[in-house]
Amino acid sequence: MPQIGPKLKELRGRRHLGIRELAIRSGVSHSTISLIERNKMSPSVETLGAIVDALGTTLSGFFADLQSTLPHSPFYKAEDFVEIGQVNSISYRMIGINHPNRQLLMLHETYVPGADTGDAFVHAAQEAGMVLRGAVELTVGDQRRVLNAGDGYYFDSRESHRFRNISDETSEILSAITPPTY
Repeated sequence: MPQIGPKLKELRGRRHLGIRELAIRSGVSHSTISLIERNKMSPSVETLGAIVDALGTTLSGFFADLQSTLPHSPFYKAEDFVEIGQVNSISYRMIGINHPNRQLLMLHETYVPGADTGDAFVHAAQEAGMVLRGAVELTVGDQRRVLNAGDGYYFDSRESHRFRNISDETSEILSAITPPTY
């Protein structure tokens, strides 16, 4: 796990802010900020959020810059895909589960005939995908479309959505969700 203290200090330095000025802006004591910057204290999410907000960024933006340097392979064989859920006869196999800086959820989805995600659901992300095989009915908000092999989609996942295999054969989708909130 990367250390946040040096990154926080570097961000504060880029803005030419002293610890006391950052303390006034964030409402977090200067001693707490000093301890965090020296990795002597782990802040709560609320405390870190107040500090990075005062620095003009967001928690997600702050953590996006904290890339881990753990070694990893950029290649995955089919047997490396991890089943992260099998719901309503739908298989969700994830690509890259061991990637240390994953900001994207990449899935190989398999729907048996008649498989349905059920009631429309929402989550804070964006989704894109392509039907590889079969035919899937996708409902996003009040729009509904049948997507066949080669057809794709891209939508804001905060809109209610639902997938249903309307084919007599197994349907497959290759999808991506960012941030990985599914």
